[in-house]
Parts: sequence; C-alpha cells; structure tokens
Amino acid sequence: MIATNAYGSPASGWIGTLAGIMTGMPKSRTCAVRLIDRRTGRPHRINGAPLVVFTRQPHLAVAELLRGRDPALWEARIEPLGDEVSP
Repeated sequence: MIATNAYGSPASGWIGTLAGIMTGMPKSRTCAVRLIDRRTGRPHRINGAPLVVFTRQPHLAVAELLRGRDPALWEARIEPLGDEVSP
C-alpha cells in the first residue's frame, strides 16, 4: 500500500522519518480557547463570527489573546476537545 499526500502524489520518505521521530514526543489535547467579554458574558466576535483558537498549547494562546487587554473586561476560556490522549 502506498500512502499519498494531499496532492495525490506518493508520500516521500521523509514523512515516515518525521512521524518516527515524533512518536517519542508527548501528545497533548487539542483545546478551543475563546475570548470572553466579561461585561456581556459573550464571546468576542470578528465580522460576526466568534473568535475561537484551536491549539495544543492553550496557556500560550490565552497569554496571546489577553496581551494588552484589561483583565477586568476580558477573560479567556479553555475547552478541551475530544478524548483524553495518553502520553
């Protein structure tokens, strides 16, 4: 069986090598991070769509979203997604 990439071409050898290297790394859960306006309790919206950041490093996303914002007016909520992943 030959794996193909998104372009329909056979996968090159380095992809398998990279996957082999990454298997020893600890896996973390994917989380959704939302910026919440404390005055309304609703998520911050951009062009009508709620701002949601999907990340495996939620605390870095929270720091980025809250940088330069008044903590009395804004909060960030972290929601883990999917099942627990064992390291």
